[in-house]
Amino acid sequence: MSFIPPAFTFVVNSFTNDYMAIFSKTCEYAMRAVFYVAQKSHEGQKVGIKEIAEQINSPEAFLAKILQKLSRERLIQSVKGPNGGFYFDAVSLNRPLADIVSAVDGNEIFTGCGLGLTYCSESNPCPLHEEFKKIRNQITHMLNNTTIGKFNLGLIKGKFTLNK
Repeated sequence: MSFIPPAFTFVVNSFTNDYMAIFSKTCEYAMRAVFYVAQKSHEGQKVGIKEIAEQINSPEAFLAKILQKLSRERLIQSVKGPNGGFYFDAVSLNRPLADIVSAVDGNEIFTGCGLGLTYCSESNPCPLHEEFKKIRNQITHMLNNTTIGKFNLGLIKGKFTLNK
């Protein structure tokens, strides 16, 4: 079972038959790491970079930079030392997924054009504007109304997975 939130839109590449997600690779790693750390926090554990990277199939050095940014933004907590690692407190589990996306990728996903055009707007729409706006609004709603803790419950109950 793959972790595919219901409101996410995935496209199949007809040449390779691969699924392409809507988030940057950095954001994908950030969200996977957040969900993994949240799951371990529920078990009362703090988790180190090496374990997180192994469990979510991410390059360790790249993930370290991502988690450092999330920690600076106070989206995830960290403790240094032999019993240290990353963890979540109850307050952080109530943060919406939109906070993670904004911290890592900015707000472009919430406002941007489907074709990446800077001049696209309601008064000057691109060919995809109306249809893409519907998808973008669904994604925005899901990210703003779904907390880290909500997805964590799905992981704990075995409804979702972060790896094969």
